[in-house]
Amino acid sequence: MMASSETPGALDGLFVLDLSRILAGPTATQMLGDMGATVIKIENPKTGGDDTRGWGPNYARNEDGSTSDLSAYFMSSNRNKRSVAVDIATPDGQDIIRRLAARADVVVENFKPDGLVKYGLDAKTLCAAHPELVYCSISGYGQTGPNRDKPGYDLMAQGFGGIMSITGDPEGVPTKVGVGIADVMCGMYATIGILTALRHRDKTGEGQHVELALIDTQMAWLINEGLNFLTSGEPPVRRGNAHPNIVPYDAFEVSDGHFLLAVGNDAQFARFCDVLGLPDLAANPDYTTNLARIANRDALMTHLRPALRTWTKADILDALRAVKVPAGPINTIQEALTSEQAAARGAVQQIAVEGIAGGHVSLLGNPLKFSATPVKYSRPPPRFGQDTDEVLDTWLGGKP
Repeated sequence: MMASSETPGALDGLFVLDLSRILAGPTATQMLGDMGATVIKIENPKTGGDDTRGWGPNYARNEDGSTSDLSAYFMSSNRNKRSVAVDIATPDGQDIIRRLAARADVVVENFKPDGLVKYGLDAKTLCAAHPELVYCSISGYGQTGPNRDKPGYDLMAQGFGGIMSITGDPEGVPTKVGVGIADVMCGMYATIGILTALRHRDKTGEGQHVELALIDTQMAWLINEGLNFLTSGEPPVRRGNAHPNIVPYDAFEVSDGHFLLAVGNDAQFARFCDVLGLPDLAANPDYTTNLARIANRDALMTHLRPALRTWTKADILDALRAVKVPAGPINTIQEALTSEQAAARGAVQQIAVEGIAGGHVSLLGNPLKFSATPVKYSRPPPRFGQDTDEVLDTWLGGKP
């Protein structure tokens, strides 16, 4: 369901100058745009804009069937923005950015540390000129530390930050998460940081520099496995789909595929064993408690896996739901996004785009639900530079 363009967003009136590209920064600025902020995305005319515009193979098609500059990757994190083509390496371009920054509440950038100093567009310079400005810098390794000058990519963050060491088959190779989760989560933390800094500014009149790194945020969301190491001193290992602290909690094979099981407590385990016709397992002291099941994980699996292979997916899911034992399917992306649940929750949004075949693009919806200030889908992902003249005329009174 699309929010009415007349409905005020929670961040209406907020001006965001977006100097970021790829995924982490654009994720944060898209979130701010979804909540009503005006987001001006600066794109380099020498390169044709954000790198992800060229990250195919999937693109929205123009009405004549040709490939547009709206790749699926670009569209995933750039709705609710205006695109302005500016070369910040030129004096005129730098002047435009300074003038826009003077109007902005927030600046977001993900250049290498000190990469904007030579242009006079760095945090120290702009925050000194505009004390109420919230300036957010995102980088691979942060502005300090021995690795500050290394390039940061999602894959490197997942590798350096430890998540790959616990992802994948125990006998296979360390595996990255299937999407750029280090980038996305960094963007989420950036959004929280920006909103926190704005709250502080609104109370004190004082802006600040919000600085974060892919590596820092990736290590922060190691959550229980990070604490498992810090508490025990023992490095966690890859367990495939199994859980380090809960048993049984895994993907299990049945006669026609696989399903997911998440037994969260001992009472659920007892009901699960009853469904399988193995009540003695729940009474066995080796398996009665979760701690016992963790200690005897491998032995327990020798009982569970053969019993489960005699069931079909539909039958085991129905049986477990009937006794309130958490279980579920392993959907493909197609199955997930076309499900009745996805439709009910607005997981896919169709947004009109002039000049595109079919007249619209399909995007992933924002999961936030507000009772008073609903998320807006007021602007589709922009074509490269399409808003340059409008933005310069409206906010700056024309080109310099």
